[in-house]
Amino acid sequence: MVMKHFYTAILLGITSYSFAQTNQAEQVNKGVYNKLEFFINSQMTDSAYNLASDSYKQQYSLPKFTQMLRQIYPLGRVKSSEITSFEKGAATYRLDFDSQSYELLFATDSTLKFNTLHFSQLNQPASDKSSPEKTIETVTPSKTVDKDDFFIDSVANSYLKQQNAQSLAIGIIKNGQSKTYFYGETAKGNQTLPTTTSLYEIGSLSKVFTAILLSNLVEEGTITLDQPISLFLPDTLQKNEDLAKITFQMLANHTSGFPRLPDNFEKVKGYSGNDPYKAYDRKALYNYLSGFKNQKTPGQEYEYSNLGYAVLGDIISSIYKKSYDQIVREIICKPLEMNNTFQVLDPKRKDTFKVYDKNGQEVTAWSFDAFSAAGGLKSSLEDLLKFANAQFKMPQSPLENAMANTRLFTFFLPPDTDLGLAWHMNLLDDLTFYWHNGGTAGSSSYLALSPDKKSAVVVLSNVAISVDNQGKSILDYLLHTK
Repeated sequence: MVMKHFYTAILLGITSYSFAQTNQAEQVNKGVYNKLEFFINSQMTDSAYNLASDSYKQQYSLPKFTQMLRQIYPLGRVKSSEITSFEKGAATYRLDFDSQSYELLFATDSTLKFNTLHFSQLNQPASDKSSPEKTIETVTPSKTVDKDDFFIDSVANSYLKQQNAQSLAIGIIKNGQSKTYFYGETAKGNQTLPTTTSLYEIGSLSKVFTAILLSNLVEEGTITLDQPISLFLPDTLQKNEDLAKITFQMLANHTSGFPRLPDNFEKVKGYSGNDPYKAYDRKALYNYLSGFKNQKTPGQEYEYSNLGYAVLGDIISSIYKKSYDQIVREIICKPLEMNNTFQVLDPKRKDTFKVYDKNGQEVTAWSFDAFSAAGGLKSSLEDLLKFANAQFKMPQSPLENAMANTRLFTFFLPPDTDLGLAWHMNLLDDLTFYWHNGGTAGSSSYLALSPDKKSAVVVLSNVAISVDNQGKSILDYLLHTK
């Protein structure tokens, strides 16, 4: 008899615990639903969408979600709502609008985001009883979580957990197939995700574009990489023997001996630490070059140099007799159908957004003059994925040859990095991958690709917190999974 009571007590304990779990899950579901109801009543579509889980968003885009809610908004406000059943984490709600009632199937996940949303009409008017029940199209994600999505979500979430992190746009190409992922907010508190065409400052990723322009001049037969740069500078600068010892290749692989920045960088009229490159023009650049004395032997030592790329960009612009921005768009962007890559932002564009420093303070998006070729471009996830994809083609056109030639070895940087033209090259197991990153006062970028695997990763952020580790982790994953 004692034993019988003992088992009864255990069973009661399990039943009670199970009831408590169910009740708690129902309360969580209700809490998330209450937020959704507020946003629906306020017709705040973006805010409602941001309550959705990442898995839901992968299967149900914002435009489709917006289209669905536009069928709900004409019903008026939700006057009352109640849970009519709760089973396996999913609640069925009865929603009473101004003139009609609907049933809502609603489920949430462990991140307190909804992953199921399904509206069905109730209590149809008498004249419509013979008509089928009206269902508003929704998506319930598959129970099987895509392993790529799961991994990238985990990498993105680790970044966003850092203090002051803002938006994150990630694109991958795996075995030739592309996917995109979006996280965070384009501005503090606006609950708006970036999109494939949202513009980011890409900083020094611009150097890869500049190197392709240089390689294109070689392809055209206009220059050779081993020519002295002084041959293409004004007569007043050709007298400087130190410039005559520097070749185009040395500029492009950072072995020219030029420092990172010129010593007159902060001395030019109009210099501002908030927008440091804006006031530095060709006149300032030539003034520096006229008195340049190299402290190193050209071609022998690596020193990353924004100045070297400023000089390279100036020569390229002089040869083509066009602005850097125009040359990039005509030679690279137009053939690759990259419609959102350029130097100067159009203030009327609606898809540009605020940028933030490491402390979370809003800062100025940088402007460029003489240093445009070193870090002045803005681009989008969509364009950079097109750019990465173009690197996988067997070269046939002059542009494709120019791109391929930027990835040829030019210098070894101990302990394990080879340099092409702008590209840094490393081995992962027996696979070569090419990468470059970028950073401004309010943005971070990373692009890496492995032509052998036809795989690539692009990571963009509108905050000056490096995304290098995230990019490297994703690339490593792409190259080690099928």
